[in-house]
Amino acid sequence: MSDAAPEKRLYIKTYGCQMNVYDSERMADVLRPLGYGLTDAPDEADLVVLNTCHIREKATEKVYSELGQIKRLKAAKADAGAAMLVAVAGCVAQAEGAEIRRRQPAVDIVVGPQSYHRLPELIARAHRAAGETLAADFAPEEKFDALPTARAPDGVTAFLTVQEGCDKFCSFCVVPYTRGAEFSRPAAAIEAEARALASRGVREVTLLGQNVNAYDDGGSGLAALVRRLARVPGLDRIRYTTSHPRDMDEALIAAHADVEQLMPYLHLPVQAGSDRVLKAMNRGHTAEHYLRLVERVRAARPDIALSGDFIVGFPGEREADFEATLQLVREVRYASAFSFKYSRRPGTPAAAMQGQVADEVKAERLERLQGLLGEQQQAFNRAQVGCVLPVLLEKPGRREGQIAGRSPYLQAVHCEGDLGLIGQVAPVRISSAGANSLAGELAAVATA
Repeated sequence: MSDAAPEKRLYIKTYGCQMNVYDSERMADVLRPLGYGLTDAPDEADLVVLNTCHIREKATEKVYSELGQIKRLKAAKADAGAAMLVAVAGCVAQAEGAEIRRRQPAVDIVVGPQSYHRLPELIARAHRAAGETLAADFAPEEKFDALPTARAPDGVTAFLTVQEGCDKFCSFCVVPYTRGAEFSRPAAAIEAEARALASRGVREVTLLGQNVNAYDDGGSGLAALVRRLARVPGLDRIRYTTSHPRDMDEALIAAHADVEQLMPYLHLPVQAGSDRVLKAMNRGHTAEHYLRLVERVRAARPDIALSGDFIVGFPGEREADFEATLQLVREVRYASAFSFKYSRRPGTPAAAMQGQVADEVKAERLERLQGLLGEQQQAFNRAQVGCVLPVLLEKPGRREGQIAGRSPYLQAVHCEGDLGLIGQVAPVRISSAGANSLAGELAAVATA
């Protein structure tokens, strides 16, 4: 019989952006050598980690609501003679720090996004019930240096953080305060991680950063990194997100024309179509600059699918400003987009601005914007019907005998097929299009 200790159970709930998804995966990697295996059941967990997002107020309050439920689970485990540690990680941890422990004493550990490599140390301290259990300082280079090089990817796609932080200071955004200044990982370290992922069956990586196209490794930018990763054997697809219009340089645009592995999909947030609002947001670009940028990208890659972010009801936004946003959307023709009502974040300049827009006005404008964006997304999806698209098959579908994957344009695609095709890029003839996905038939049998 083995005398190894029984596996401890780790439950991680992830809020917010893809960066947090990556961070949650790395937290699991950090904790695996301590004997923690993942569970989907929080009531069974020995350690609960809430990896939080601080972008919108409702998201923050959801964390505190979740902590109330976790507190009851922790008490039930204690009554049964078992223990549960509770950790709050991510941007809420960075922004609110000790306030989390004050509001919810059931929390044992608070760890910011640049400090989760210290989780083993903090867990040990919590078990000893001594020492400081709050780590919310900024040291991204220390974090990446301390992370284990081996990762356990879940499937054939993976996120890969290349850049963190933001120096743009948009007036509505908390990221510069919760993630710190812009920091780029060395290209060699990123390539090593990409090669390790590819060796474990990953066929597609999405390069992540708060301002991913601000990536800079000693003067070498994101375009050079993409070209470098395109040479990694087994890595068939490369994506990146999230971009800022101010950092979309000609080298990166050229990479979309030249690099076969770089997918024809670009998430390029604009936030608003009114120059007056863009100036108040401190975005550093105009609507015209954005539209001309889109023209250059489409000239390089005519079939590129564009995605964006929009905020409606920013302080001082008038109906004419909102109409300018609708006009920009009509000109760009988005394949997909994310849109939100402005959310007041304490400590940001916009929170103290005059002219806060009434919630019912925000809701009405958001409904109109989402209606237009939805029409454009459906039109883009319908345009694929009859086309044969190379689909990276990622997982079983919802029905027996069905497999699912993603098109080059990041659309979900379902088709009938053998599970042995998972991990391959197969041609699929698209037969129908829904609001959020495509369906089709395999156009040929893929081979390994």
